[in-house]
Amino acid sequence: MPISFKILEPSQINSIIPLMLKLNNHKISEAVLKQRFAEMVTQNYECAALYDRDKLIGIAGMWFCTRHYSGRSVELDHVIIEDGYRKKGLGKQFMKCIYDYALQKGFQSVELNTYVQNHLSHKFYMNEGFEILGYHFLKKL
Repeated sequence: MPISFKILEPSQINSIIPLMLKLNNHKISEAVLKQRFAEMVTQNYECAALYDRDKLIGIAGMWFCTRHYSGRSVELDHVIIEDGYRKKGLGKQFMKCIYDYALQKGFQSVELNTYVQNHLSHKFYMNEGFEILGYHFLKKL
């Protein structure tokens, strides 16, 4: 399995839509995702991608910022690996590539949110050395 890591160009962002639809159980339409990603790529957002040859099998959005409590930080967003590629060590490999990329850009920490009910991700991230610092709240206006 020739797996490769890549940072997507903004013009390639719509290639992640099929995985995003799976991640969100089609709760957000393709049209809305395209509009949002078109805006996101103009901000401090990049997207890491994992490929099996030419097939996109994993994504991780990355928001770059400076925070008072963590310094120069990358916040991971919408991290997913295709079902058939899980439990093969690729998540660990993908995260290592992301850590290396963030360090290369001069960032000191990685943070993320994960859904409360996603217990498998909690275990994975704790095994990666992440600590639970708090709760993420959302209020739609």
